Amino acid sequence: MEIKIQKKKFFHYLKLEFLIAWRYLRAKKREGGVSTIAWFSFLGVALGVATLIVVQAVMVGFKEEFTDRIIGANPHLVIHKSVFVDVDKIINIKTSNSLIKKISNIEGIVHSYPVITGQVMGSNEGKYSGLQVIGIDENDLKKIDLIAHPEKKVGIIDNFHMGLSIGNGVANNLEIGIDQSLRLISPDGLKTIFGTTPRIGDFPVKYIFKVGRYDIDRYRIYMPLLDAQEFFNKENQIDKINVLIENPLNTEETKLNLKNLLGSDYEIWTWKDYSGAFLSALDVERRVMFIILSLVILIAALNIISGLIMLVKNKRKDIGILRTMGLSQNSIVRIFIICGSLIGVLGTISGLILGTLFSYYLPDLQVLIEESLNRELWNPELRFLTEVPVRIRIIDLSYISFVSLALSIIVTIFPAINAARLDPVEALKHE
Repeated sequence: MEIKIQKKKFFHYLKLEFLIAWRYLRAKKREGGVSTIAWFSFLGVALGVATLIVVQAVMVGFKEEFTDRIIGANPHLVIHKSVFVDVDKIINIKTSNSLIKKISNIEGIVHSYPVITGQVMGSNEGKYSGLQVIGIDENDLKKIDLIAHPEKKVGIIDNFHMGLSIGNGVANNLEIGIDQSLRLISPDGLKTIFGTTPRIGDFPVKYIFKVGRYDIDRYRIYMPLLDAQEFFNKENQIDKINVLIENPLNTEETKLNLKNLLGSDYEIWTWKDYSGAFLSALDVERRVMFIILSLVILIAALNIISGLIMLVKNKRKDIGILRTMGLSQNSIVRIFIICGSLIGVLGTISGLILGTLFSYYLPDLQVLIEESLNRELWNPELRFLTEVPVRIRIIDLSYISFVSLALSIIVTIFPAINAARLDPVEALKHE
C-alpha cells in the first residue's frame, strides 16, 4: 500500500514538473523566459536531423541502387583460364560445355553461360564511339534480369538472334534506332602479309535497353555468340563463363565450391572483386558523413545550454520559492532537464517529418528543378546512375533519433544541476 502511495506521489510531482517546465519554455523574454532562444534551438535540431536523414537516405540509396544495377546487369561470378597455368586464356566450346554441366550441379547456382568479350569502335553516319561487345546466346541474355526487364526498352528481345542489343546511351550517342545498321570496327581483324587489317561489320539493331546505369547504357552492346565468334576470329572458342547465383550478396561459399571443383587451372572473380572497393568506400563515406552531420545537431543542442543557463538566471526567485514549497533538488533538476529535452524532442520529431518528406519527394524535386532551370543537376557520367537514388530505412531513422535525443538530454544536465544547487535563502534574499 505504501509503495502505491509513493508511486502515485511521484507521478503527481512528475506531472507538476512537466507543467512548470512547459510554462518556462513558453514564457516570453520579458517574463524571464527564453522563447526566442528556444525557437532557434528547436529549428537547429530540426534542420540538423532533417539534413542527416536526407544525406543518409541518398548515400544508402546510392549504394543499394548501385549494387542492384551491378547484380542485375552483370554476372555474379566470372570463370576464366588462369594466366599462371596457360598463356592462352581461350576456352574451347567442348571444354566450356563440360564445365557448365559440372557447374550446374553446384548448389545455389541458377545459371551459367559462355561469353566472348571485345572492344570495338561503333560508327553511324559520321559519329564514332568506343564500345564494349559481349557475345552471348539469346536464351542466356534473357536470364540477365535488368537486360530482359529494363527500366525502358525499344524493340523485342526475341529478335536478338537477328542483330544487336544496345544500351540507350549508345543509341542516343550514335543516333541510331531499331532496324538501323550499326557499323562495328575491330582492330583485331584479318592477318595479311602487310599486317593485321581491321575487321568491319554491319549489324542491325533489334533491341535497345535502359538499365539506368550510365556505364552500361552508354557503352555496352550484346551480340549473338556465333556472330561474335566470327567477328573476333574465335570460332569454337569463348573467353569466359559467367555464373548467376541465388544469393548474389553472399558469393564466397559458391566461389569456394567452384574453386574446389575447377582446381587451379581457372580463376574465379566475383562482382565484389570488380566493384567491392567502391562499395566499401561508400560505406566509409556514409559513416563519416553521419559523424560530421551529428556535429550540426550538437551545435544546435549547445544552444539549449545557453538558453537554460539564461533561464536558470532569470528564474532564481521561482527556484527559491519552489524549494521553500517543498520541491526537492531532484525535482528542480528534472524540471530543467524536461525544459531542455522538450526542445530536443520536438525538434527531433519535426526533423524526422521534414527529412522523411524531403527524401521521399527528392526525385520529383530533382525533375522539377532541372526542368525549371533547363539544366542537368545530376551528372550520370560521374555518378553512373541516371537519377538521385533514395532509400529511407527505419534503422537509420532510429539511429538519428537516438543521437539527437541523447545529445539534447545530455546537454541539459549541467545547467539543471546548477539550478538545483541554488540556495533558496540566497535566491530570495534580494527579492
